[in-house]
Amino acid sequence: MSPTPPKMDLPRLGLGFWQVPPESAADLAAQAASIGYRLFDTAEAYHNEAEVGAGLAKSAIPRAELVVQSKVWNDNHGFDATLRAFDDSLARLGLDYLDLYLMHWPSRLQDRYIETWRAMQRLRDEGRIGRIGVSNFSIGQLERLADETGELPYLNQVELHPYFQQRALREHHAETGIVTQSWSPLGIVFGRTAGPMEDPAVKRIAAKHGRSPGQVVLRWHLDSGLSLLTKSERPARIEENWKVSEFVLDSDDMAALDALDRADGRRGPDPETAEF
Repeated sequence: MSPTPPKMDLPRLGLGFWQVPPESAADLAAQAASIGYRLFDTAEAYHNEAEVGAGLAKSAIPRAELVVQSKVWNDNHGFDATLRAFDDSLARLGLDYLDLYLMHWPSRLQDRYIETWRAMQRLRDEGRIGRIGVSNFSIGQLERLADETGELPYLNQVELHPYFQQRALREHHAETGIVTQSWSPLGIVFGRTAGPMEDPAVKRIAAKHGRSPGQVVLRWHLDSGLSLLTKSERPARIEENWKVSEFVLDSDDMAALDALDRADGRRGPDPETAEF
């Protein structure tokens, strides 16, 4: 029998491995762990679970100090398929349990996320997962989970950055006790780089604090009470991102950054309309 996962204290700042090539993932994971990162996010669809697991294994950081999360992809929605997908992910990672297991998308085309959620509940109840969550779920999709299964996710990982602040969703999370976790927190999605880091307000605040624009945006997430996943293939940038704990933003900074929210700020797919 697999060991029961210990109670998880979710780190606020983590490293994500979306679009990280497998040949780079192991070294980046080990290096990040040595710097101080303890939250690591991968997924079946990232095709680098094995390398992330290998990198964490060689980092010499005790397993109990790591929070590792992965995700089931849309093709494996459904009760039995999800159970198999979880076993496969765990084997690739080389772990005995996962701290967090997420549903990557609600997948409107599959429309089987209730069955998938029930499989995840079973895996959690068996002690093979610490907590279960979702990614890219709308308020309506969260409410359907609650209505049909009686349980909301621990966490919802969503696109979130100063140009797309998801205020209504965050308010719903706060009211229902769901952790909000930001993916692409710098607003760089699918190669679109003209985002918050190029904004004059961000550059002004960065100069004020002697920090990079990226550090200012990441600090905004932390000072907004969010969990977030940084991503880089450059060791120096991974270390720079970790140093956002060394400063805080004042109320004027936060007001200026909060004012950057845009009605058209979403850069990735909308879970209510995505055709996959």
